[in-house]
Amino acid sequence: MKNKISASIMCGDLLHFSRVVKDMENASIDLIHVDIMDGSFVPNLTFGPDFCKALRKETKIPLDIHFMVNKPENYIDMFHPRPGEYISVHAESTVHLQRVLSQIKKYGAKAAVALNPATPVQTLEYVLPDIDMVLIMTVNPGFAGQKLIPQAIEKIR
Repeated sequence: MKNKISASIMCGDLLHFSRVVKDMENASIDLIHVDIMDGSFVPNLTFGPDFCKALRKETKIPLDIHFMVNKPENYIDMFHPRPGEYISVHAESTVHLQRVLSQIKKYGAKAAVALNPATPVQTLEYVLPDIDMVLIMTVNPGFAGQKLIPQAIEKIR
């Protein structure tokens, strides 16, 4: 499998997202990473389904939607995942992780699990057959600009 570059749009210029998307296209990135935050799982709020819908109209680059929300099963359907897109959910955010991964796959999207810095990799043991990607967080989720947690590098290895 080819490594993919997923660039985050979260810190892009809010008043000029069209230009940000064009820059991403010109850089030949593979995925646009979109952080979805609910103010509950993390103390921050970000984009919603209408933003993702607008992005899909603006570009052919598939989305890499990262749900930092409690009970992602309540949000997935409203975002209408598409084939070729990735949807990441935090293992800590739902009681029924495997069920949520199946919900993502029913759309033909790629299912991913995100692990917070303090969440053990062993959490993935029983869902490995159900996932297409793992997102190892190198900061605690919720805010851009944090310093890398050095222990996360060893976790990635």
